[in-house]
Amino acid sequence: METGETKLAYIPKRSYLFVPGHRPELIAKAKGKGAHAVVVDLEDAVGPDAKADARESLRGWLKSGREIYVRINSSGTSHFEADLTLVGSPGVCGVILPKCERSEEVERVRSAGASCVIPLVETARGFRNLEALCQTESVQRILFGTIDFQVDLGIVGDGDELLYFRSHIVLVSKLYGLQAPIDGVCTAIGDENRLRDETERGKRLGFGAKACIHPSQVEVVNRAFRPTADQITWAHRVLAAFSESGGGAVSVDGQMIDVPVVLQAREILSSAGEPVS
Repeated sequence: METGETKLAYIPKRSYLFVPGHRPELIAKAKGKGAHAVVVDLEDAVGPDAKADARESLRGWLKSGREIYVRINSSGTSHFEADLTLVGSPGVCGVILPKCERSEEVERVRSAGASCVIPLVETARGFRNLEALCQTESVQRILFGTIDFQVDLGIVGDGDELLYFRSHIVLVSKLYGLQAPIDGVCTAIGDENRLRDETERGKRLGFGAKACIHPSQVEVVNRAFRPTADQITWAHRVLAAFSESGGGAVSVDGQMIDVPVVLQAREILSSAGEPVS
């Protein structure tokens, strides 16, 4: 962007709230909880005997025209093909594909009518094939399924134990031009401190969003990703000083302002949804 050019920033989705697919009354409630994306879950949240009813319930709800994401069942299950009949429906703005391991699985979902697919990487094989998934058409970003991933690899712990894997997902997502990935859920419902710590850790590592399993988690996640008032003020001052200098060397608060600092300031304002110059 040339110096002096201003545009309103696009704010990527930061919170993805999962709602059980067999509880249609919760979908409308979830839409009012401030989540940037509501995900109707047809997979883990729905028992085998209730999946058909959940599909039909969702099919009826989609007629309202309101947009949601859908987590379908994985390609290795008997429910996959039936779930695909929903992915091209009006109102489905994205599909989360669990246990995703091959680009062919994404292609199958896309060919069924999905315009956006978010692979849920939660196995060793899916992680190994991450680059192929990121290069597949219609993939917008990656969701890291930390709990199932730990089980698959025999890992105990969600902290340093997953540092390499989180950092690699961030790196590969960037290399192939995807949005910053979505971090896995915090299972400690009601523990705001733990949720905030987990979200801020993901943000420091380069994640751009977090999955939520309860409405009470949404605002904590949104707030953690939102720049502070002090950061926004600093960013405006940096860009103003840089603009006034005509792009030359300038100091703000004793810090030399160069292009990397300007880019950081623009990113802060972009994350806040403010005009960026």
